[in-house]
Amino acid sequence: MRTCLVVDNSKMIRRVAGRILSELKFSTEEAENGQVALNHCRSKMPDAILVDWNMPVMDGLSFVKALRLETGGKKPIVLFCTAERDVIKIAEALDAGADEYIMKPFDSDIIASKLHQVGLLVS
Repeated sequence: MRTCLVVDNSKMIRRVAGRILSELKFSTEEAENGQVALNHCRSKMPDAILVDWNMPVMDGLSFVKALRLETGGKKPIVLFCTAERDVIKIAEALDAGADEYIMKPFDSDIIASKLHQVGLLVS
């Protein structure tokens, strides 16, 4: 079973995303900020990471930059999932190493579509 780490400071968002990912046959773990997520990745690298931009302690952009420098850190598919709609911010996230970008609010169809686009979900 593929694994996905859901990184968001909102417990509700983590739970909703986790439920959707479970329905898509992913095993999920949660982290409330980028630092907790980075520590998790250092011990067990997931197949995918769904990460918010704006979080305390370590934001999503800093997390992705740090992740990509870790041993094995280029492996996970990173999906930014955020309310940031600025094209410059989206480009910055993709330049930092994100593979795709999901706008909040999201639903199961959007997440499934993005996972399909990056090759983690086969129809």
